[in-house]
Amino acid sequence: MTNFSPSFSFSFSWLLTALLPFLWMPDEAIARIGYFWHVSDLHLDTFYSTQGDIYKSCWQLAARNPASSAAVQDLESPGPFGNYNCDSPWSLVESAVKTMKAKQGDNVEFVLWTGDALSHSAQALSEQRQHEILRNITELLGRSFSSPFIFPVLGHEDGGLHKYKQMGELWRHWLPTEALVTFEQGGYYSIEQTRSRLRIVALNTNFMRHDYDVDSKQAQSLRWPVEYYAEPKASSRTTTAQDQLQAEQQWLWLDEILTKSRNKQETVYIVGHMPPGVDERYLGTPHHGQLIFTERNNQRYLDIVRKYASVIQGQFFGHLHSDTFRLIYDEQGTPISWLMTAPSVVPRKEGIGASNNPALRLYKFDTGSGQVLDYTQYWLDLPLANRVHEPLWQPEYNLTHYYGLGEISAIALHNFVERFTGRDASWFGRYQRANAVRFQSGSACLGHCMLNHYCAITRLDYDEFRLCLETEQLPLQGQATVAGLSSCCAVISLLLLTLSFLRCSLVQQQLETTTITNL
Repeated sequence: MTNFSPSFSFSFSWLLTALLPFLWMPDEAIARIGYFWHVSDLHLDTFYSTQGDIYKSCWQLAARNPASSAAVQDLESPGPFGNYNCDSPWSLVESAVKTMKAKQGDNVEFVLWTGDALSHSAQALSEQRQHEILRNITELLGRSFSSPFIFPVLGHEDGGLHKYKQMGELWRHWLPTEALVTFEQGGYYSIEQTRSRLRIVALNTNFMRHDYDVDSKQAQSLRWPVEYYAEPKASSRTTTAQDQLQAEQQWLWLDEILTKSRNKQETVYIVGHMPPGVDERYLGTPHHGQLIFTERNNQRYLDIVRKYASVIQGQFFGHLHSDTFRLIYDEQGTPISWLMTAPSVVPRKEGIGASNNPALRLYKFDTGSGQVLDYTQYWLDLPLANRVHEPLWQPEYNLTHYYGLGEISAIALHNFVERFTGRDASWFGRYQRANAVRFQSGSACLGHCMLNHYCAITRLDYDEFRLCLETEQLPLQGQATVAGLSSCCAVISLLLLTLSFLRCSLVQQQLETTTITNL
């Protein structure tokens, strides 16, 4: 026993010394993997009908004459889960939420719902009808997730700037008291996580956009279903001095929240509906109607991200309906922050003639630090779903594997997008397929189209975007030329090979004829 005690004492003390750092490790230092969903742009249209006209929003229009009825019968009918020309039917929205629950329902930390739940035509409906549609979607999400943490933001189609208290009542069970105070004032809020140092900052990006006048000729040319005329219409209001005050209060509040987060060593997710920068699917120099934020608000947002990049772990937006990302650089040109835009559930993209298949996104992250580790993109093959009458949602791709990324960071994403300027066009091809969620547009995106994507991703400042279209034009168009020349060379080579084969065949035939003659 005398000889055993020192040996045992030494072994125990050595083990205690080795384990001490782990025993005293703070909770946030112990990485725990978590998941959260990002769903955006549902655009539910309660007038959608499988008997409707796909060129009239899939509505079943009233009072057709026999000639027009016969013509409509020859056209494609809207499918049970939607059409590329139309907003979403309830069946599509319900299948999306059911898929989220089935794929990752209970084991999810929270859900980001980034706006535009209402259809593009819902603004003219009564406020009561708009609220009823939003309540139905809210109840669907509430029934589907046991976690109370669903974080909604307002889209530009989700009603006017004066419904915050009404919307706050609808989402009260998801938002704590502190968040409700600012939401009912201006539609923005912050959520402090109790189990980690991650803070959710939800913005009202409606304050940052232009107000557009409705084109009276276009409005008169649109035909509505008979039920639409029976609906009382919401009153239209322009922006007021109170709106401008609330918009400025949001900027001051955002700066204050980010300052506190930096002082408390928190990490932050910024969540909103509309992202800064330009839409990558609009080709050419953006005109007034293509800018998402005003020039001033766009620059102000970029300045804030640069100021607090050290605490901003991620930025999550929707609105564009496309699958893409953005990069923000410091004054020296170093990538310091990234921004993800999730593709929409709705297959329709209004205004530019581009569509996409319905999509959902599941993020994987470190719950302690908030670092995003990966995401899985889910998609619905819309023609297949309509054909088999079943919504077969399936994984489309995994981010790190699909793009060959070692991590999700601004530098890693910068290195990836720089591959667009190289001679290997396959990387841009991968991005382009994902951008429209495998929707086949029928036209290749080369030259100026590719340049527009590259500049939209890397130049969020409007002036820098315009300059990028000019200065980067020759290299990327040169790449398109090389790709075109390569295709031409391949065709020419094939023709030469064919001619050579024919020539050899003729020579062989002549030799055989000569041999027979000699015999």
